[in-house]
Amino acid sequence: MTEPSARPAPPGFVVLQQTAAGQWRLLGEVSRKPGLTAQAARTQAIMEITAGRAKVGETYAAVLRSEWVVAQNWSPPS
Repeated sequence: MTEPSARPAPPGFVVLQQTAAGQWRLLGEVSRKPGLTAQAARTQAIMEITAGRAKVGETYAAVLRSEWVVAQNWSPPS
């Protein structure tokens, strides 16, 4: 009997907001909407996670979930 293959996570974004103090606050994760350009998909992710309340002058980052996972892969110095 073989194990069922694990399905990769669907494309999506990890969305962060920069605070007035310059720190980054994690807002959450949202799935990528198919058919949108990269720029439009990032904007859509930010608008979705903020329920449309994101404003001009606020700083957000929508990082691809796959890049977020890669960024967490590190090794301490030996």
